[in-house]
Amino acid sequence: MGKPTGFKEYDRQLPERRTVEERVGDFKEIYRPFSESALRDQAARCMDCGVPTCHAGCPLGNRIPDWNDEVYRDRWKAALTLLLSTNNFPEFTGRLCPAPCEEACVLAIDAPAVTIEQIEKTIIEHAFDQGWVQPQPPTRRTGKRVAVIGSGPAGLACAGQLNRAGHTVTVIERDARPGGLLRYGIPDFKLEKTVVDRRIALMEAEGIQFQNGLQAGVDISADDLYADYDALVLCCGSTRPRDLPLPGRDLAGIHNAMEFLTGQNRVLSGEARSLDISAKGKKAIVIGGGDTGSDCIGTCHRQEASSVVNFELLPQPPEDRPDAQPWPYWPVRLRTSSSHEEGGQRHWNILTRQFIGDRGRVVALETLEVRWIEENGRPVRFEEIDGTQRRWPADLVLLALGFAGPEADTIVAQLDLALDDRGNIRTEDNHMTSRPGVFAAGDARRGQSLVVWAISEGREAARNVDRFLMGHSDLPAKACCDLPRA
Repeated sequence: MGKPTGFKEYDRQLPERRTVEERVGDFKEIYRPFSESALRDQAARCMDCGVPTCHAGCPLGNRIPDWNDEVYRDRWKAALTLLLSTNNFPEFTGRLCPAPCEEACVLAIDAPAVTIEQIEKTIIEHAFDQGWVQPQPPTRRTGKRVAVIGSGPAGLACAGQLNRAGHTVTVIERDARPGGLLRYGIPDFKLEKTVVDRRIALMEAEGIQFQNGLQAGVDISADDLYADYDALVLCCGSTRPRDLPLPGRDLAGIHNAMEFLTGQNRVLSGEARSLDISAKGKKAIVIGGGDTGSDCIGTCHRQEASSVVNFELLPQPPEDRPDAQPWPYWPVRLRTSSSHEEGGQRHWNILTRQFIGDRGRVVALETLEVRWIEENGRPVRFEEIDGTQRRWPADLVLLALGFAGPEADTIVAQLDLALDDRGNIRTEDNHMTSRPGVFAAGDARRGQSLVVWAISEGREAARNVDRFLMGHSDLPAKACCDLPRA
């Protein structure tokens, strides 16, 4: 590496966040600029380790030590080439990925990990600033036509790779603009939509066609798609929200998280003039402690909720790595997001029992505390604790409970595709579904997951589609060896 002793000389450092008072007044990204000199010091922390397990921690198999070394040596174009060799959209992962690579970093055994995600983001943003990222249309076309259904990260990655192979690619998106959850589900304070627009414009310049406002299986039938294209790839996401069917669920003021988040994004983009669901002046309760719940919390703060409370059924994770999840596995431990820093209360071991209403609107929740029984270091079942009933005032309840698979009553049903036991589209190892020529990738295939997994899925599906169409593929194979779960 460029500086073998760097990990001993420099402490981990991240860009400064804007103050809470400043950032809750807008929806702009929360980080201040980070100097290139400071980033070089961070790249110098990358160790000359014999086995760089960050590769295995990253679903894309990013060549992390290599581009860290290039950044340290101030060879940014070389770093960019290495970064783009495995990742179509580092500007997305550099902002949104929870960085499993950092948990797998060798330095993280007993010290703070290398700031891999920040280095990744800075490489690509530096490249855009320098004008190095330009459209690269293929030099030849194969004559094969592929339709990609859905324009989230899996669909975009799949489309980009198939276009690179020379196929004519059409991305069909039911919303007015492409991007999927990148555009409509992720708040702007995590990903400003100019970043998405910039990438879509590049892809269009490379020859990819986007048909927006067209729902496959509704506005255009599955039979027509199957007849018109040489292959179909379903990247339609896992969009069926898990519900909480309790007494009072039909009261006004109770919404799935994506209804709330999507509405705010549509207003910010100018697609809607006003919010259908607003937290302004309301006592908001967010049920669910994952990333979507955190996004709801941050959005509630910016909409000026009078109070924000967050419930999680599971127990509070430890701050340190649990013994049952040793390095380099991804640990379940307490993570405090920027949204949590901005205020509100967090409560664990909370079971919601019913919603309480007045004149058709929710006014409170009733809960119980629970005690979890663990096996092999993991919570497996809970017991209710008598005498812990509590009533919480609420004007707005947001259900951030995850997703239960793709919508199965449109194109999935029309193509008569087999589903797995979790309701996802079942495929073979080559991403092909039960119908020849129809492939699936991303959350629609593997279930709700990370943006980095979606990109990896899209790339792998594209390689298999290319092999199906041409008999072989020169697209790069997946470069990583996934870490098993602890």
